[in-house]
Amino acid sequence: YLRITEYADRLLEGLNTVDFSDAMKEMQRNWIGRSEGAELRFAIDGHTESIEVYTTRPDTIFGVDFLVLAPEHELVARITSADQQTAIDQYLSYVKSRSERERLSEVKQVTGCFTGAYAINPFSGKKVPIWIAEYVLAGYGTGAIMAVPCGDQRDFSFAQHFQIPITSIIGDAFNGAEANPTKEAILQNSGFLDGMRMKEAMGAAISEIEKQQIGRRKVNYKMRDAGFSRQRYWGEPFPIVWDNGIARPYADDQLPLELPHVEKYGPGPEGEGPLANIESWRAEHLETSTMPGYAGSSWYFLRYMDPQNTNSFCSRSVSDYWNQVDVYVGGTEHAVGHLLYSRMWTKFLFDRGWIGFDEPFKRLVNQGMIQGSSRFVYRKRGTTEFVSAGLVGDQEVDAIHVDVNFVDGLTLDIDAFKQWKPEFANARFVLENGQYICGAEVEKMSKSKYNTVNPDVLVEKYGADTFRMYEMFLGPVEASKPWDTKGIEGVHRFLRKLWRLFYDEIKGAVWNNEAPTAAELKVLHKTIKKIDGDTEQFSFNTAVSAFMVCVNELGELKCNKKAILENLLIILTPYAPHISEALWQELGNAGSILDATYPVADESLLVETSKDYPVSI
Repeated sequence: YLRITEYADRLLEGLNTVDFSDAMKEMQRNWIGRSEGAELRFAIDGHTESIEVYTTRPDTIFGVDFLVLAPEHELVARITSADQQTAIDQYLSYVKSRSERERLSEVKQVTGCFTGAYAINPFSGKKVPIWIAEYVLAGYGTGAIMAVPCGDQRDFSFAQHFQIPITSIIGDAFNGAEANPTKEAILQNSGFLDGMRMKEAMGAAISEIEKQQIGRRKVNYKMRDAGFSRQRYWGEPFPIVWDNGIARPYADDQLPLELPHVEKYGPGPEGEGPLANIESWRAEHLETSTMPGYAGSSWYFLRYMDPQNTNSFCSRSVSDYWNQVDVYVGGTEHAVGHLLYSRMWTKFLFDRGWIGFDEPFKRLVNQGMIQGSSRFVYRKRGTTEFVSAGLVGDQEVDAIHVDVNFVDGLTLDIDAFKQWKPEFANARFVLENGQYICGAEVEKMSKSKYNTVNPDVLVEKYGADTFRMYEMFLGPVEASKPWDTKGIEGVHRFLRKLWRLFYDEIKGAVWNNEAPTAAELKVLHKTIKKIDGDTEQFSFNTAVSAFMVCVNELGELKCNKKAILENLLIILTPYAPHISEALWQELGNAGSILDATYPVADESLLVETSKDYPVSI
C-alpha cells in the first residue's frame, strides 16, 4: 500500500499554495475528508464489551436514539440476541451481495436489522437499540455511528422507516418532518449542555468526554491508503526476492529489474499475475505482481528535467533550476487519482531532500471534453423502412445510431448505410426532397454511439495544422464542446488565405522586401499583443479568431511584405507549426522558425492618430 494517509494534512494545506480551480480543490478536500470530532465508548447492556463510535457532532450526544454498526463489525456476532439471529443472518447475506458503491449510493432505499442488543448513553444513561445497516462501512471511522435523527436526514429516514422514537434536542428548530443539521440551535433536553449554542457545545462535550475518560478528541479522514500492486504483466516490476516468506530487496548491482519477454499473457497457475508463468522469474523467487500505473506517472515529469542522468532520476541542481511544472493541463478525471498521488509523491521526494519543492504543479488547467455529435436514423417499428427525421411525426419508430463518417452534415449516404451492416442491406427509405435527413444529438464521444472521428482521415484531407487550429477554435479550453466537422472548412479557408499572402496561384511568389506602412505595422502589433494575452490566458479560441482578423486585414491592405509576414509566422507557430515552418523556409530564412526571436508588441504603434466621429442632424 501507498501510505498516502500519512500526508493527508499536508495535502490539504498544500491546496492553499497552488493555482487550481475551486472545484478541483473541493474534489480533493472531499476525497481526503478531514473531520474533527471525538471517539467515545458506549457500554452494551448485559455485555462486558463496549462500542467505540466516532462523531463529528459530540454536541448532539443527548439526541442519540439508536446506534448503527457496519454489518461486518466484529461485535455483531457476539451481541446479537437469539431471537434476532435468523433475521441478522438473512440481512448479512443480502449485504454480501452488494458492492460498497451500491451501499453508499442508494440513499432512498432504507435497509437495516435490529440486533436485539442495547447500548447505554454514557451521559443520560438511556438505553438505545443497536442496529446494523449497509450504509455504515467497516472501513470508515470505527465502523459504528451514533444516530441522531433530529439532526441527520439519513438517521431520520432510518428512524421513520423502522418506527424508532425520535428525541428533539433543538426545540422548535426540529419540525418533525425532516432533520435539521444546524449548528446554530440552542440545545434542550441535553443535560449539562442545555442552553448552549450547538457549535459552542462541541468543545464542552469533548472536554467532558475526556474528563470522564470515556473517549478522546480525534481527527478522522475518509481517504484510505492506496493499493500498490497489480496482478498483471504491464507495470514496473517490484525488485523484491522472496526468501522463505521474507521480502528482500533485489541486489543493487542487478538493477534495473526489467520485465521479461513473454509470448502471451494469462493468469499464473494459482491466480497470480502473468509473471508467475515465467520459469526463470519463479526460479529466482521474484515478486509476480507489478506496480500500478500511477507508480511512474506520479513523478515522471521530473525525468524530463534531466533525461540523460545515469546516476539518479534527476540531480538536485537541475531540479532546483527548473523547479515546479508551471502549467499542467489535465482532465478532472484525474482529480483524486493521479493528481493526488503526484502531489503526495513530490512531498515524499522533498522530505528525502532529493528535490527542493513539495508541490509538483503551480497551476492546473482542466480541459473540457470533446463531445461527439451523434446521428440517428428512424426505422418504422417492426419494418425495414426508414423515415427521414422531418417526416417521423407521431409514427412509432426506433432511433438507431448511425456512423457519422457516412453522414454529410445531416444527409445520409444511403448506399454506404446499406453496406454498413447486413441487416440494412434491403432497407427502404422515405425521403425529404430526395434526401434522407438524420436526427442529431450531442453525446459523449464513444465507439458504441458511432460518433467518433478518426483524426487521421481529417489530417489526410485538410492537414494537421487545420486539425490543431480547429480543435482550439471549438471553444474555451476548459469547456466541453461538440465536435462538428462542418466547421473545419472555415479554419482550412483561413490557412489558404494566409498562404495567398505569400503566393498567388497564378503569379507565384508575391512576398517582397519592401518597408511596411504604419497601417500594416499597426495590424501586426495589435495581433502580437492580442495573441500574447490570449495564449497566457489559455484562450486559444479567441487567439485563432485574432489570427483570422489579422490575415483579413492584411489582405485588405494588400500586404505581402516579409517584415510583417515573418513575424506573423513566428506567433502563429504554436498554433500551426507545419505551415509556419514551410513558409519561413520559403522566405529564405536560415534555420528553423523554432529558433527565431519571438516578436514584442510595440505599444507606440498602437496609438490611434485619428478618429471618425459621426455627425447627427
